[in-house]
Amino acid sequence: MRDHILRTTLRIPRPREAVFPFFAAAENLERITPRELAFRIRTPLPVAMRAGTLIDYTIGLYGVPMRWRTRIARWDPPDGFTDEQLRGPYARWVHQHRFEDDGPGGTLMHDEVRYRLPLGPIGAIAHPLVRQQLRRIFMHRQVTVLRLLAPEAPTPDVRITFMRPAD
Repeated sequence: MRDHILRTTLRIPRPREAVFPFFAAAENLERITPRELAFRIRTPLPVAMRAGTLIDYTIGLYGVPMRWRTRIARWDPPDGFTDEQLRGPYARWVHQHRFEDDGPGGTLMHDEVRYRLPLGPIGAIAHPLVRQQLRRIFMHRQVTVLRLLAPEAPTPDVRITFMRPAD
């Protein structure tokens, strides 16, 4: 099975040095995740973020509780970080968060998720549903991030791209 890639970009009218700390606080992940996922961080807070940090969560997928463990594989403030699923609902999940300056006082936040579904051909059949759910999650995330960090900003034009890498 090949990986899928999800990409998003959001412009936040705040400097990177003000945006990055929001994402460096693991507890904010609950704030930007849709409630229907029943997302809860199980690792005691606050989490000391750095390369190698392990974070345990539970999520509810269609009402079924699941454990999820990620490891911070790369930690490079204020430019970005990467988290990788060690245990969870995907066969592979690698989420790169990148932050770059965008003009005076602005930040571009880029997300790239490389994911692979479990269960081989059965997972492939479920991909349209998973893609729809991921689109909804990341749209919610972008709108919520902007509302929390820049409430005066207009609702973003959310663009989410899905692709398959070349073999």
